[in-house]
Amino acid sequence: MRLFPAGFLIERLMKHMLSDRIKQAYLNILKSGLVSALGCTEPTAIAYAAAKAREVLGAEPDMVEAFCSGNIIKNVKGVTVPNSGGMHGIEAAAVLGVLAGRADLELEALSTVTEDDRMRARELIAQGYCVCRLQEGEENLYIRIVVYRGDERASVTVQQSHSHITEIARNGTILFSADAESESGTSRELDLLNVKDILTFADTVPFDKLKPILEPQITLNTRIAEEGLSHPYGAQVGRTLLEIHGDDVTTRAKARAAAGSDARMGGCPLPVVINSGSGNQGITVSLPVVEFAKELEVPEERLYRALAISNLVAIHQKKYIGSLSAYCGAVSAACGSGAGITYLYGGGYDRISATITNTIANVGGIVCDGAKASCAAKIASAVDAAITAHFMSMGSHCFRPGEGLVKKDVEGTIRSLGYIGRVGMKETDTQILKLMLSDTSAV
Repeated sequence: MRLFPAGFLIERLMKHMLSDRIKQAYLNILKSGLVSALGCTEPTAIAYAAAKAREVLGAEPDMVEAFCSGNIIKNVKGVTVPNSGGMHGIEAAAVLGVLAGRADLELEALSTVTEDDRMRARELIAQGYCVCRLQEGEENLYIRIVVYRGDERASVTVQQSHSHITEIARNGTILFSADAESESGTSRELDLLNVKDILTFADTVPFDKLKPILEPQITLNTRIAEEGLSHPYGAQVGRTLLEIHGDDVTTRAKARAAAGSDARMGGCPLPVVINSGSGNQGITVSLPVVEFAKELEVPEERLYRALAISNLVAIHQKKYIGSLSAYCGAVSAACGSGAGITYLYGGGYDRISATITNTIANVGGIVCDGAKASCAAKIASAVDAAITAHFMSMGSHCFRPGEGLVKKDVEGTIRSLGYIGRVGMKETDTQILKLMLSDTSAV
């Protein structure tokens, strides 16, 4: 089904060209950001650090300590640790990482856990083998695992992103040290992102460079969505949507994204390709675009270019918000998928910008209160808002500058919501954690 005017691509390219440096930077961002992870990325990061710490120690430890920032604790407290047989929490992630984790697999460190490992982990957790401590005064993504055996000890610190080790030490001697911002220059490359250049990149990047990066995202994320629809994981949000609303494309887009999250939050041992450090966000930026591409019967290449837009628009927003905050990442991811859907319909810069603006203006206030079953419902709500925003933009309808946090252009709107997520909601984040760790009956 052809929904975009003939010659629109040539006209767009004539107006705006990108340097090879920017194109390569955008490819680097996609390559480094779209990696596979098993289960929720916060417990997986803990397991990875724990597996690495045992590797450095050279033996199974007698005791484990996990020092984690508030946002890590918030995101691990209520979610099922992947491949754990239903266990929750930091202790489960750390102990399984120590006992059976594969540090060389990074965010798939728990993929080889066996039933014997799970049984032993439960026994050790009950014995107080692992102690979790809140690490105050650190950035939102901070994990330090310390393992002890007799007089020997080893520690591994992860910061900034879920697999970025910043320090390895043994018996007080630092064996490896890296700056938290030193991940291959990607942080500097993120500053090059803007919506106009993202669209030009998607139009002009050679397809043979794009496909290998994005193909695993389609394959893995589709597979976990099918798993979530086939089995009763979590609150079964995806299955419920299809049962109630049928299988039109809008419902399918919401249901498949939600079902992928149902499975992930329920401990499904299948990997996904993440976005902005989050599997839920990786699912949200990809599956709605895939469903609309099927409905519209667009060529494969156009789907991949739409996915490039979706992923980069989401990453562009998250660079202002930060990896972990009180701002729900489903919103920024849904903005990306809405932009990708508008691209599939032939929308250019103005309509894609309107889709992003309309989504942010609608659901920009959803809070993140940790990873858990209800993330699937938040994803469904955010995707629904993005689809509404898309159809509004195709009808030339957009919320106006000055209405709340909407600014005169899409970049200003993205920056304003990023500021709210990173700075304005900082105290909200603190209060959410306090409530999650306290007896809520006293509230």
